[in-house]
Amino acid sequence: MPNPKRRHSKARTRKRRAHDALRAPQTSLCPNCQEPRMSHRACPKCGFYKGREVIHVEQNT
Repeated sequence: MPNPKRRHSKARTRKRRAHDALRAPQTSLCPNCQEPRMSHRACPKCGFYKGREVIHVEQNT
C-alpha cells in the first residue's frame, strides 16, 4: 500500500478541519407557549406537539 512521502503541513490540516466546528442547534418557537424548542420534537416546557399534548409536564411555580 502506498504511504505518504511527506507529512501534511499545519495549514493544509487546518484547512481540512475548518468545517468541523460544532454549531448551535436550530430552534423554533413553540406555537403554544412561545418557548424555544428543537424542530420536530415535543416542547419540553408545555409538552405540546402539532397542537396536541403528547407528554404531561408538571408545572412548578
